[in-house]
Amino acid sequence: MAQQKTILRALAGEKQDVPPIWMMRQAGRYLPEYKATRAQAGDFLSLCYNSDLATEVTLQPIRRYGFDAAILFADILLVPQALGADLWFVTGEGPRLSTITTMNEFNALKPADAIHDTLAPIYQTVKNLRGALPDETTLIGFAGAPWTVATYMIAGRGTPDQGPAHALKAENLEVFEVLMDRITEATIDYLSMQIDAGAEVVKLFDSWAGSLKGDDFDKYALAPAKHIISTLKSRHPDVPIIAFPREAGDKYIGFAKATGADCVALDNSITPEWGAQNVQVDGCVQGNLASSHMVTGGQNLIDETRKVVDAFKNGPHIFNLGHGITPDADPENVQLMIDTVRGK
Repeated sequence: MAQQKTILRALAGEKQDVPPIWMMRQAGRYLPEYKATRAQAGDFLSLCYNSDLATEVTLQPIRRYGFDAAILFADILLVPQALGADLWFVTGEGPRLSTITTMNEFNALKPADAIHDTLAPIYQTVKNLRGALPDETTLIGFAGAPWTVATYMIAGRGTPDQGPAHALKAENLEVFEVLMDRITEATIDYLSMQIDAGAEVVKLFDSWAGSLKGDDFDKYALAPAKHIISTLKSRHPDVPIIAFPREAGDKYIGFAKATGADCVALDNSITPEWGAQNVQVDGCVQGNLASSHMVTGGQNLIDETRKVVDAFKNGPHIFNLGHGITPDADPENVQLMIDTVRGK
């Protein structure tokens, strides 16, 4: 059955007449059934760590839409929490963490291999999903890439320009680099445990990669991805890996070859035509419809969806958004997108 799964076929380099489809943040706040389960959990972190409820919200978009893949419901900031950072969520504002900006604060963190007790419920969710998903649905695990996770750990929150992380890199490179190394090793162990629990594919989200320029991109986005991917491949040689260095621009070119990724996810700051010409030449790509179409819908959604499918039709392609779906999206527009991709 595994070889028949459309996502796995695309990741193996197969061009398909109808691209497989899933959607970043497909289990989330735009769905009324998610909101009901979230209310049952009480808060976001409780939902992440409740294996039964996390399983349920992961399955909800599969039941509603029949996506070709389910992605584990979790959060990239669970790794910092497992390393010993304080983590909480402010309603309407997002995550907050205790900050790591000095060597003393770094030394208070746990070692990378000490994360698993905290993250055990996440692994249980993966096990639950392998038993609950339809046979044709691929299960994707994920983690945040080291640079993106570090930006939150250094600033204590999301920032518009990742300024605090850039400042620490400039002013105290030693602390910055040991933090990056700790996150990298923890990420390898975390993804490896997800695979052991049943994830068939894993994805590395570097949401803030675009703020790294020139050599910094190579050092702190590309090199950690290469290390994570090569180590995971040595442990799990048959498990494909998707990399998403969001807003990498020209740095998308050659990223798959340089890191060993089986697929590069593309954001919508580049055109699908550019992505086909410059990135898909090296293998599978994922993307890259603007998530705003899930809000606005209409003929423009249909036209832009067809444009993405057409641009990538000559090579292996997984249809997705260029960024996560937003809470104000209309669930009916998601169905329209899916029907358009599948030619209904």
